[in-house]
Order: sequence, then structure tokens, then C-alpha cells
Amino acid sequence: MTQTTVVRQAVVADLPVLAPLFDAYRQFYGRSPDVAAAQSFLRERFDHGESVIFLAHAAGAPAGFTQLYPSFSSVSLARTFVLNDLFVVASQRRTGVGSRLLRAATDHARALGAVRLTLNTDIQNTSAQAVYEARGWKRDREYFVYHFLPQG
Repeated sequence: MTQTTVVRQAVVADLPVLAPLFDAYRQFYGRSPDVAAAQSFLRERFDHGESVIFLAHAAGAPAGFTQLYPSFSSVSLARTFVLNDLFVVASQRRTGVGSRLLRAATDHARALGAVRLTLNTDIQNTSAQAVYEARGWKRDREYFVYHFLPQG
């Protein structure tokens, strides 16, 4: 039996489904569980139009999401996006859900005339890197990434 995967842009009414996925994503990166905080964070993004989220359902069940944050390139005088979050539930990994979420993100960026989508991934997350590269993403070999942590 072939599994049907549907990916669509999430809306605020999806928060009850998105918040547990977002919380599981944060736990994947070592954070403590807090569905209420996850829901509050996502609600703020919706309320202020600060991100675009795509939600995947496979066989009728939530399967994953990706979240894009809009930005701009001053040099290019154009829109860019940061693909900050991509998560697929464990039971749906290696089924094409991640690739479908990436396609939704790239289609969205193209539709809005963005000149670039950027993402970061853990150096040791080789399975994710393989998916990105198979979908045409290129690893940056020109720029170093620096972070400044204002809180210490």
C-alpha cells in the first residue's frame, strides 16, 4: 500500500498539531519537553507574520514540518529565507517526507522571487546532509558562519 503524503502551508488553527511536533524537534536537539512554550513560540510567529511553516501529513497523521524565516540580501537587493527548522517524526524518516517538505520550502521561495534559501545543520547529521545534497542544496565553501551570544 502506497502512503499518501500531503504538505501544505500551516495556519494558526494547526497549532495543536504543530506544537507537539515542534516540541519533539526541540527535544531532538537536547531541550527539555515544553509543549506549552512551543505553542506560545509558534503562536507569536503566526501573530506577527514572522515565519512560514509547512506541515506534512502521511497516511492522515502529522509527519513533520519545516519553518522558514524571511530575510533579505542587501547586496542582491532581494528576499532570502532561512530554513531554520526541519523535522520528520522517526516513523516517517526515509519515506520522502523530508524531501517533500524541502520541495515545499523551495517552491515557496521561488514563488516569492527569493534569491537564496539558507540552512544550517549539525556537522554530524550526515543523513540530513545527504537529503539536502540530493535535493540540490550546496554546502557553502566561501563563508564562515559566526555567532554572537548577547546573553553570554
